[in-house]
Amino acid sequence: MTISIEVRPLQPRDGYLPIEDHGLIGDGAGSGLVARDGTVSWLCVPRLDSDPVFCSLLDRNRGGHFRLRPHGLRAAGHAYIPDTGVLVTELHGPDGIVRITDAMALRSGSDLREELDPSRGELLRNVEVVHGRVRLEVDVSPRGEVSVERHGNAFRLRTARAPEVDLRLASSRPLESVATTLDLNEGERMALSLRWSGCTHRRELKDVTARLDDTAAVWRSWTDRMTYDGAHRGAVKRSAITLKMLDHMANGAIVAAPTSSLPEHVGGERNWDYRYAWVRDAAFSVYALQRIGYPHEGHGFVAWILDVVENGRPKVLYDLDGSVPDSERLDPDLEGYRGSRPVRWGNAAAHQTQHDVYGEIIDCAYQWSRAGGDINPELWDELRMMADTAAQKWGEADRGIWEVRTAGRPFTYSAAMCHVAVDRAARLAEAHGYEGDVDAWRKTGNEIRTAILERAWDEDAGSLVEHLGPGGLDASLLALPLRRVIEPTHPKMVATVNAVASKLGAGNGLLFRYLPHESPDGLTSDEGAFLLCSFWLADNLVLQGRIDDAGELFDSLCGRGNSLGLLPEQIDPTSGEFLGNFPQALSHVGLISTGVNLARAAKASR
Repeated sequence: MTISIEVRPLQPRDGYLPIEDHGLIGDGAGSGLVARDGTVSWLCVPRLDSDPVFCSLLDRNRGGHFRLRPHGLRAAGHAYIPDTGVLVTELHGPDGIVRITDAMALRSGSDLREELDPSRGELLRNVEVVHGRVRLEVDVSPRGEVSVERHGNAFRLRTARAPEVDLRLASSRPLESVATTLDLNEGERMALSLRWSGCTHRRELKDVTARLDDTAAVWRSWTDRMTYDGAHRGAVKRSAITLKMLDHMANGAIVAAPTSSLPEHVGGERNWDYRYAWVRDAAFSVYALQRIGYPHEGHGFVAWILDVVENGRPKVLYDLDGSVPDSERLDPDLEGYRGSRPVRWGNAAAHQTQHDVYGEIIDCAYQWSRAGGDINPELWDELRMMADTAAQKWGEADRGIWEVRTAGRPFTYSAAMCHVAVDRAARLAEAHGYEGDVDAWRKTGNEIRTAILERAWDEDAGSLVEHLGPGGLDASLLALPLRRVIEPTHPKMVATVNAVASKLGAGNGLLFRYLPHESPDGLTSDEGAFLLCSFWLADNLVLQGRIDDAGELFDSLCGRGNSLGLLPEQIDPTSGEFLGNFPQALSHVGLISTGVNLARAAKASR
């Protein structure tokens, strides 16, 4: 297949390529990032939350990498093979052009709808010189102290940091070492395979092309089921594939992002580990996928989360085993992306109280049930306990959706999601005859809605605010109509949408989440504009009937993706540079949801 690739000069800053110069690869178990210069700068295997084998993204000198590039590299570009997670990078040297096809291999014939591990535990890198000649630099250097043993034409690499990850490197051409150069001429090819967890290279590397084709076929079989037919269909499909690469397919857990510690402000302290399954983010993800033809992911997540929750009291986030991650720790050795310290592993939010989790889970189960899913008595018992807990906790202080590192406050969004919890529980009980105090849930829901409209309303600001009481403006308020807590055309909601767009606007359709000087979060550095909030704004415009305005904003936001269609958590509103962990599930959730909402609005107007 011929792929058109736009090639541009590389423009590193502080010795690092921009975040937007990276592409995601994954296999439903682990994941990696491939930079536009041909370097695998991030690789977490065998799982998405494993310690990274390569992380030069966070320290160009000590992080480790798997580099393939022509000597004298001048320009490069990359593109996915359409409808797949297979990435092609084109590199231009002084005398020739080389293309590298990268993928984390999937088992032939795998069905990505099944809750099975489709991964082969193998990174494939297929090299072809398409013009001239190149001197190819090969450098496989995991992070930390490494022992290397030669086994015929292959190498075994063991690291002191992760001795349980048994790396095996094989090449279709002899390598003098794991750091060497080879001269290749036009038409010549070379295949490399990096396997882990004790797998040996028993298969010939001459069938790498077939394994790449098999992997692409598995992806296409999944993407072909997408039902979305609205605007920016390609961007929506790429968002779906990205979310699927963040899915730990063996059990349905979905991580918030595949990376840790990419800064929300270069040089600042807002650097977090997102390689965990946040209840909120995962629930958003499966609902977005369900809306475009992928209901199985919803079933997997509901079954997984209700299996790990104990006594109706869910945690904020879990690792992929369903356990609470280890305590957050700072890495003393890595300098951070462009010098942005600290680098963090683990996330202290795991031990926070966030009351919105009840609503996220019950709403996810509700949507799953509406799509035909079965909620058995054991699952309902867990959901019923969560609804009762939400009914008790809705007015209490917590750390909120933005996970502030100050004392808790009674956040409006948290109260709203407790409304969602009791409302969806009542709907489920009524629809299916489940046991539960429906009247009490209805009464509590009305009390919460009234409290939001009265206690969270600031007459001077002319808008709802972040707390049930005095507080600043918060873009999470835009979610209230989307979760059916407040009517989108309610005068106070319309005023709030206008206030958010005006006061939190960062220019060109971008929004800040809040203003830290008005809404203290316990941190000192600035941050970028939060992409999900802009998609929420577009969704509100749709619900208010402002379809043209919503469509223009959606066009603008889709254009914010990199050349591969991937989105970050945040964007620097001045430079347009990507900030935060990448790619970010919530940003792609927003893109899918806004696309669906616009498509439905267009269909309704015909």
